[in-house]
Amino acid sequence: MNFIDLAAQYQHLKERIDLRIKRVLDHGTYIMGPEVFELEEKLAEYVGVKHAITCANGTDALQLSLMVLDIGPGDVVFCPTFTFFATAEVIAYAGATPVFVDSDIDTFNMCPEHLEVQINRILVEKKLTPKAIISVDLFGLPANYPRIEAIAKKYQLRLIEDAAQGFGGEISGKKAGAFGDIATTSFFPAKPLGCYGDGGAVFTNNDEYAELVKSYRVHGKGRDKYDNVRIGINSRLDTIQAAILLEKLAEFPIELKKRNNIAHYYSQSLPSSFIKPRIPSEYSSSWAQYTLLVEDREAVREQYAAKGIPTMIYYGTCMHNQTAFSHLGYTDEDFPVASMLAEKVLSLPMHPYLPASTSDYDDAN
Repeated sequence: MNFIDLAAQYQHLKERIDLRIKRVLDHGTYIMGPEVFELEEKLAEYVGVKHAITCANGTDALQLSLMVLDIGPGDVVFCPTFTFFATAEVIAYAGATPVFVDSDIDTFNMCPEHLEVQINRILVEKKLTPKAIISVDLFGLPANYPRIEAIAKKYQLRLIEDAAQGFGGEISGKKAGAFGDIATTSFFPAKPLGCYGDGGAVFTNNDEYAELVKSYRVHGKGRDKYDNVRIGINSRLDTIQAAILLEKLAEFPIELKKRNNIAHYYSQSLPSSFIKPRIPSEYSSSWAQYTLLVEDREAVREQYAAKGIPTMIYYGTCMHNQTAFSHLGYTDEDFPVASMLAEKVLSLPMHPYLPASTSDYDDAN
């Protein structure tokens, strides 16, 4: 059994993907070819926003968002401590200061109550300027945007949705990637919608932001790539990856249903001693990971390994424990929920092509 089986997915989509790639090889426009713009149109339509702008990877998507919002030295950006390194890395790379936020015990996502505590702490200290929030849709589940958006509005902060894991998730019918002022996703192969290399995208309803992202992703271009009106980066999605993503996006609704059926099967079948994922009312998850809380994690991993079932840990080290952020002086006591999660989380195989996903799981309600 594979934790994520990209080979099985490719075999299912092989004829369609191969044909798409052949078309790219035939026309030979490997950078910013027509498939890139076709994909951007279909991504925007799927998410339900005005603009989808692709880029080289999910980390660049976050960096581009911070560039658009003019985040820099002296600014604070609030983000979860229980997340992948890139979420906090881009803040520091911009010269700003990440201020970490604890997790919600039920969803593992950013805790709105602790977010407001951290905002008020920074305001009282008056050393740095609160500027923005990056909220992460962890394991496929959108964060609590009704609460977080209200907090952002209250304190006049910009909100970036990191939907790298959340693509396909929803709150009351509104899709991940459509929340906040600007949103990002990753097409890393292991993501719910992944390509066969690196890729990312930025989503927004703001026309000015969209134009800035389009400029920044090509060296700060103006009229053309030789008219550089600002300092940008080189972050373009390869045409072949766009071609692959077009076929994967077409199949995505079917795969998403299978992911949810597998998650239902897990939730019904796994031992009651495990704490299983909780999906709030009006929310849906794209199940980037099926993540449990277990006691004696290593013993459980050994038991599954003996049965040929791979497991993974996302994430064993919080941001406040990363060496790169040790200078910020946080301790586990500052983030009790996230620190507990790092000790107990365990993820099981999750992809639409699990061996029984076309039989037992498809019958789940």
